[in-house]
Amino acid sequence: MNGPHMRTTPHGPAHSVPRRPASTRRTGWAWRTGVWAAVGAVLLGTVFLLYAEPDFMVMMADQMWACF
Repeated sequence: MNGPHMRTTPHGPAHSVPRRPASTRRTGWAWRTGVWAAVGAVLLGTVFLLYAEPDFMVMMADQMWACF
């Protein structure tokens, strides 16, 4: 009689796992995603600005060549 999707244990407030409200979980996730997106944007912007400087590129090429 009990199929694979039927539960045989009682469930309710006494047997459920307490969880945070869904709004709290989503807010934390969105906040962390926003922070990582901002960090990534700053890093990409910095790299773009440094590559736009020809003198910086020559200096980096000289430093890389000096390693060999």
